[in-house]
Amino acid sequence: MRSDHSFPFLLCSRAVLKHGLAALAIGLAAGTACAQDSLAGDIRIRQAFATPTPPGSRIGAAYLSATNQGKQEDRLVKAASPAASRVELHTGEIGADGVMRMRELDAIPVPAGTTTEMQPGGGLHLMLMELTKPLVQGESFPMTLEFERGGKVEVQVNVRAATPGAARKHGHGL
Repeated sequence: MRSDHSFPFLLCSRAVLKHGLAALAIGLAAGTACAQDSLAGDIRIRQAFATPTPPGSRIGAAYLSATNQGKQEDRLVKAASPAASRVELHTGEIGADGVMRMRELDAIPVPAGTTTEMQPGGGLHLMLMELTKPLVQGESFPMTLEFERGGKVEVQVNVRAATPGAARKHGHGL
């Protein structure tokens, strides 16, 4: 038989245990969602994200980090996503006149033992052409990447805001 003094303690312990386990489960799920590392052969894909787009926008941009853990160069040769009619491999360069110019690439090299970074603000990126719907912060979508040596891998692309000012520098106004 329980005394009146132990009963509140048991309720408190159960509540702490229940909420503690729930917090642990949420933390583990968030950690897994944030990590989002994917492998394609020797290529480790990290931090795939896209920037939100305004309503009615037909283009978007996605970025990621690709680390080649192998001894031979690989190349990203293709990307596809149900979020867009097509995905193009792009680079952006600021000309002498200060205007950003985009150029479609046949492939994006990932040299052995290096990391190829895609970030807003110019340089390498994945152009999402003819979006099926606007990219909304907090949502995500799948994208299939195809590497010349490593093959295909599906990654989850999180939609999140870029660093302040980066989208304007990128030239897409995203």
